[in-house]
Amino acid sequence: MNVLDAIASRKSIRAFRPDPVPKDTIEKILQVSQRAPSGTNTQPWHVYVCAGPVKQAITDDVLALVRSGGGEKYEDYDYYPPEWKPVHRDRRRGVGWSLYGLVGVPKGDRVASARQAARNFLFFDAPVGLFVTVDSYLGRGNWADAGMYLQTIMLAAREFGLDTCPQAAWIPYQKPVFKHLGIPADQALVSGLALGFADHSKIENTLVSEREALANVAHFQGFD
Repeated sequence: MNVLDAIASRKSIRAFRPDPVPKDTIEKILQVSQRAPSGTNTQPWHVYVCAGPVKQAITDDVLALVRSGGGEKYEDYDYYPPEWKPVHRDRRRGVGWSLYGLVGVPKGDRVASARQAARNFLFFDAPVGLFVTVDSYLGRGNWADAGMYLQTIMLAAREFGLDTCPQAAWIPYQKPVFKHLGIPADQALVSGLALGFADHSKIENTLVSEREALANVAHFQGFD
């Protein structure tokens, strides 16, 4: 698969088949992903990969936290702003409503929407979960580096016919992740990532989120 095809075919998959992913395939993906760019070659990322009983233990503990309302706010993250500008708010709502419409969650049904959101913690049934961290003392630029690393993993996965879903949903429920994976306390969780083979029989995987027209985001100067 060429790079353009990998970029065009990558999307967030929210239903996976249970087929296992060989460890050596994951290692190949992560090895080539070490070529991801980073400012002054700091390579600030760490990646923790789980499957089988360890992955299930994380799922069980996090779902117990969700049911008990035990999520925590991590002030250091600022993953989302306290208030959205309309353009970003509308894009965010649009993709959410599109997904919920496909899976039959009515607008305003908090119980059904919470049930769908909780599928994050099943890794959407993917056989492999990854968690990317950076050292806590690092700054915004290094977090951007970790984002480029995540994107590199997602594109490399396409070469092997694999799909992914990046997951910020883990952040308020990260304590079991740190516990079961032995992540040091001086690291910060950037994102989870579900990895596996897409289940194309599931309607939620027909969702292709809209993208803004190039003319609205690209600004050219000095060209004929």
